Amino acid sequence: MSDASSLKLRARDVEDLAVISAALQDALVPLGDISHDPAEKTFIMVVNRFRWEQESKQSERVHAGLRFDAVRRAQFRGIDRTNRAQFLSFLTIAFDGSDEAEGVVVMHFASGGAIRLNVGGLYCILADLGQPWPTQWTPAHDPL
Repeated sequence: MSDASSLKLRARDVEDLAVISAALQDALVPLGDISHDPAEKTFIMVVNRFRWEQESKQSERVHAGLRFDAVRRAQFRGIDRTNRAQFLSFLTIAFDGSDEAEGVVVMHFASGGAIRLNVGGLYCILADLGQPWPTQWTPAHDPL
């Protein structure tokens, strides 16, 4: 399910990725909803993202899927992968490399955790999944 206000973004360069990073700021990421498939060269995670772009007075969250393609390797730092029930708090994404050649994507989380993806180019999609819902919790800072 989606509506006209649902996000669907694609990143093929650093500027596009900055938009996706801003949309994901303060997303809650269940560790159990992170998957790397080496055979398919994909990395996918489902997040509970705060809708920074929403202009109404009522704060909202929505489930969203983030996918990277051409992923050659995924590494985790500072994340206890044995606790699949834990939630990570998303901070930002950085990319170092050429848009169409090998590079490195690093996703940073609160408490110092990070996920590093070695990629064969920047191929990323963020799409809302389903309908948003109201939340009483609003992050106490301005969006990036």
